[in-house]
Amino acid sequence: MSGERYNPRESEPKWQKVWDENKSFVTANDDPRDPYYVLEMFPYPSGRIHMGHVRNYAMGDVVARYHRARGKNVLHPMGWDAFGLPAENAAIERKTHPGAWTYQNIEAMKAQLKSMGLSIDWTREIATCSPDYYKHQQAMFIDMLQAGLVTRKSSKVNWDPVDMTVLANEQVIDGKGWRSGAVVEQRELTQWFFRISDFAEELLEALDGLTDWPEKVRIMQRNWIGKSEGLRLLFELEASDRTDAKSIEVFTTRPDTIFGASFLALSPDHPLTSQLAADNPALTEFIAEFHRQGTATETLEKAEKKGVLTGLRVKHPVIEGQTLPVYVANFVLMDYGTGAVFGCPAHDQRDLDFARKYDLPVTPVVLPPGADPASFAIANEAYVDAGNIFNSDFLDGLTIDEAKARIAEHFSARVVDGKPQGKVEVNYRLRDWGISRQRYWGCPIPVIHCEVCGTIPVPKKDLPVVLPEDVSFDKPGNALDHHPTWKHVHCPQCGAAARRETDTMDTFVDSSWYFARFTAPQADTPTVPEIADHWLPVDQYIGGIEHAILHLLYSRFFTRAMKATGHVGLSEPFKGMFTQGMVTHETYKGDKGEWVPPTDIIIETEGDTRTARHAQTGAPIAIGSVEKMSKSKKNVVDPDEIVRSYGADTARWFMLSDSPPERDVQWTESGVEGASRFQQRIWRLVNDTVELSEQSSATVALDSADALALRKIIHRTVAGVAQDIEGLGFNRAVARIYELTNALVKAKDGKAAAELAPILRDGVEKLVLLINLMMPHLAESCWEVLGKQGLVADALWPEVDPAMLVDDEVTLPIQINGKRRGEINVAKDMPAAEVETLVLALDIVQKALDGKAPKKVVVVPNRIVNIVV
Repeated sequence: MSGERYNPRESEPKWQKVWDENKSFVTANDDPRDPYYVLEMFPYPSGRIHMGHVRNYAMGDVVARYHRARGKNVLHPMGWDAFGLPAENAAIERKTHPGAWTYQNIEAMKAQLKSMGLSIDWTREIATCSPDYYKHQQAMFIDMLQAGLVTRKSSKVNWDPVDMTVLANEQVIDGKGWRSGAVVEQRELTQWFFRISDFAEELLEALDGLTDWPEKVRIMQRNWIGKSEGLRLLFELEASDRTDAKSIEVFTTRPDTIFGASFLALSPDHPLTSQLAADNPALTEFIAEFHRQGTATETLEKAEKKGVLTGLRVKHPVIEGQTLPVYVANFVLMDYGTGAVFGCPAHDQRDLDFARKYDLPVTPVVLPPGADPASFAIANEAYVDAGNIFNSDFLDGLTIDEAKARIAEHFSARVVDGKPQGKVEVNYRLRDWGISRQRYWGCPIPVIHCEVCGTIPVPKKDLPVVLPEDVSFDKPGNALDHHPTWKHVHCPQCGAAARRETDTMDTFVDSSWYFARFTAPQADTPTVPEIADHWLPVDQYIGGIEHAILHLLYSRFFTRAMKATGHVGLSEPFKGMFTQGMVTHETYKGDKGEWVPPTDIIIETEGDTRTARHAQTGAPIAIGSVEKMSKSKKNVVDPDEIVRSYGADTARWFMLSDSPPERDVQWTESGVEGASRFQQRIWRLVNDTVELSEQSSATVALDSADALALRKIIHRTVAGVAQDIEGLGFNRAVARIYELTNALVKAKDGKAAAELAPILRDGVEKLVLLINLMMPHLAESCWEVLGKQGLVADALWPEVDPAMLVDDEVTLPIQINGKRRGEINVAKDMPAAEVETLVLALDIVQKALDGKAPKKVVVVPNRIVNIVV
């Protein structure tokens, strides 16, 4: 058998079938063992998995198999984030139903994931587009509506005129729809909102307790919530025939810079702006242009800072006799603060860019440490760091914080337009979550509009509100609006003719609670609270950094909303969070600049030079940069092709071994081939060890040097791999397994192999238990060769002898005249005099002494020996 190569094409389907038949990964809620919940972000069923999926799910599988081996009851489910615009667009293009397209893709992707040998409990599988799932989402919407957590209001939205739906700010790229590429407009629409802003402070404070989350994710959420303490400040308007308003209220986080104010700016959506635009065509066009650019933060930051002078002026609140011009500016949003700001160009880059464009004064009022107040000036970069206030009358000499407190006190004592001129206030950047989408393929919002009774929820007994199957996409816009009968109903209260809500929910709602549904996916209620609380929070959640804000923040809010409505008893959904890096590959281009896929490339190496040519034509191909795998650049590798060529275990091993999991990993053919060779090496090691142990009847003296050394590396590797997996250091665990394999192969091939056979076999058995985490199919085959009972998938983690983790020998570096010349192994804590005797007898030391006595010998116990000649 030792001469046979391991064949993953035969082995992997065999063991996958055995696992299914044995229900190896089916989890029972009433299992008395300690629970452990590991979850990777569920995929969108696009039809194909990609190498990013392989990496993501391989990591989660290692964690699941490790904790199962540790004797825990592990929940490791899988589902499908199945609603959304891509399915609807694909259905339109293919003239099919979104459901048919989606479920076909689910079957294809499920088969691909199963081929990876993942330890998933498929009995808990869910698809968010199934009425069995979304009826519970509709029930929770009704609960949250009745609890005051849902509201309906008119607001400005980003409108894609091609896809004819609302877009989130994050879906507007350079002023265009992320899918259609159409220039986005702003519209005033009545929308459904979750009141996430009510939880802003709680969501912010709780971030400090998420110590098992990446700090960068917590920072991103803090910035998105955007807490800022500032001052509401009234600027008194000079009399004007343009408006009856007496004042303009601004919100500022930098009231300390008030003496440097040189203009006021209004949002294009400010009520005063609308009034002024009534007879101002230039302002009207400016507002229209602003609405075309969208409201995404990135778009606003990149856009040129522009404004329109209104003709209004306000009195400077602290400089007697001075007035400031009022502009309408494209960088001021109505939904933050008051929709009006004062500009201090010296200390805000946005304000400075605006001031330079319109030739407005720039007066510095914060002096950098050590700067000369007589000569300090602002050029093209605003000064935004620490310093002391100057050019500011009664604030001069104060720190920024001292000045903020002093000016707040000053304004609170003054009155403008019958109100205190200044009031300290906390603001948040976080806005309520608009969930209305004008598309068919989404969860219907369960409300009915009645002219008599108003807007009322669908009775729970009538749930689910199911999407109609006989839908047409012949007309642009929401197919539910065009359906001849679906939206027409009778009011459940008065019986009058009424209309269903035709907006569907944002798909982020679907993914904001699926982790809770997994705990009891067949329940008649959205959750079984005691079961949900038993499993939640998810012990380890794994997914991409691109979901750091929206999905994770929405899930944190939704869990709190579920708690408020009695569906769970906790606030945070995920205890541990890990964001893995991307999978990258070289890019290739032909002579016409076209992208060429790796499968069409032959790489040739000569010395340090690598060249590429086309496999079919032989034409030279330019090797480009290493970038994230993407269809557009054709630098993708098909997981199915890798599984067919090398096996799933090889792909898993490479993904886990080549790079720290939080960093990008570059897919290379040589790396995959190396992983495949290592797989064969383990197979030979296991078979050779079985053969050796059958031939040997040796009993090893455990205190022999070779036996002790081998036992130590075996037990230290087991302990080290456990530590690495618990810290998600998969690549470090792989490196330890390589080292152990090398040591076992060396022992097997050494002169003392027969005498070491029992320890060698013990080491190989432990090695198989370790590789089960990463290469489970190979591990099962090796377990079978070793003659072990049962499946390695069910085996417990190997025991570690603590005595084997203690060093009884240390390696001391030897320095002669300050330079390292060698080292010596001595017993731990050996007396210094004995160490000195051994060191002075070494050839390297004798040669350096050249027959003379050393001037000085310093022995630092267990650390180093210094010799001065």
